[in-house]
Amino acid sequence: MSVYQKTDRLPNGDKGFTLLEVIVAISILTFGLLAVASMQLTAIRGNYNASNITEATTVAQDRLELFLSQPYDTLDEGALPQVIQGGYTIDGNVTRLDATNANNGQIVTVTVAWQDKGAAKQTVLTCIKPNV
Repeated sequence: MSVYQKTDRLPNGDKGFTLLEVIVAISILTFGLLAVASMQLTAIRGNYNASNITEATTVAQDRLELFLSQPYDTLDEGALPQVIQGGYTIDGNVTRLDATNANNGQIVTVTVAWQDKGAAKQTVLTCIKPNV
């Protein structure tokens, strides 16, 4: 018998995969790919939310630093002017630490609110401004 002679039998009697084995393998592969796609969508949503929160926090930090850079006596107790910037509504509030002694400091609070797919979201930053 020649090396190149065609035989009906493969070594060890293997003849390949059956149709059932191929269908099971494709089903398992499909299930795995769908799970990965689902995780990818969840990651995209998480990144979108994180981006919004980061941007809102940056806007709030900028506004807070603006208020803190002003002289102590220019910030009156109560609400600060509301500003709308790029889809964000920025509110501020100043509260004296001790109402009887105005020299103890002020609590400056900045709230940034926005709409995300119909849901109201907000981030709040608070800082104490000493009277120096």
